[in-house]
Amino acid sequence: MTKQTSTQLDTAPLSEEENEKTQTGKQEGEGFLPIETNAFDRCFISVVIWVAMSLFWFRFLEPAGLSIWICNAIALALAVFIVRKG
Repeated sequence: MTKQTSTQLDTAPLSEEENEKTQTGKQEGEGFLPIETNAFDRCFISVVIWVAMSLFWFRFLEPAGLSIWICNAIALALAVFIVRKG
């Protein structure tokens, strides 16, 4: 078996953009979401979550007497968090 030696090509960054990202620290779009997103993506994700929460709320919690406004307040707070930190 032959022993592989590490060359400068093996450890060099793939592009200048990647090199800049590693030098500046935090990458653009880096957040808690497992995908790279922009502001529109995070807004869309927030709207989808709001619709899902509303449907769940209408089916299970509103018949118990809880107003849909509670759901809307929770969804708004979650949307603000996702758009800012996502």
